[in-house]
Amino acid sequence: MTGRLSRTALPILIAATVAIIVAGAGALSTTLGPWYFALNMPSWKPPDWLFGPAWTVIFACAAVSAASGWVEAESVARRRLVLALFIVNALLESLWSVLFFRLERPDWALEEVGFLWLSILALIVILAPRSRRAAWLLVPYIVWVSFAALLNWAVVDLNGPFDGF
Repeated sequence: MTGRLSRTALPILIAATVAIIVAGAGALSTTLGPWYFALNMPSWKPPDWLFGPAWTVIFACAAVSAASGWVEAESVARRRLVLALFIVNALLESLWSVLFFRLERPDWALEEVGFLWLSILALIVILAPRSRRAAWLLVPYIVWVSFAALLNWAVVDLNGPFDGF
């Protein structure tokens, strides 16, 4: 590989691998068992089968965004910032699934989703000046998380309070 391809191939491979790991962690944390099916859901909730394809598209866009943001960063410091923001985002993404599905605490997940949303916004703001493409690729993600936050709120409203810990 030479030129731009060699400069972009490794970041794309790394970003895709991380996206697969984060998606896998989310999938392993998501159990649609008796507790989930007993929840009252709003009438406008999409069918469960739609969430997998939606997240697949979102994670693919996020991986391309991460690689683009990395490649187009003008300095090592900027690359570190982009990397740190994507790491924080990945941790928050994984934490939401654990809170909602594993710990069965939609109320805690609702509090956490605000931080997840802010992490996506921070990525968009940081990426936009250097890579409009990288920033735009995150728009479906922030839209979906906004919708998911609204759905999360509805679940808490229809089912709370939640007991535990």
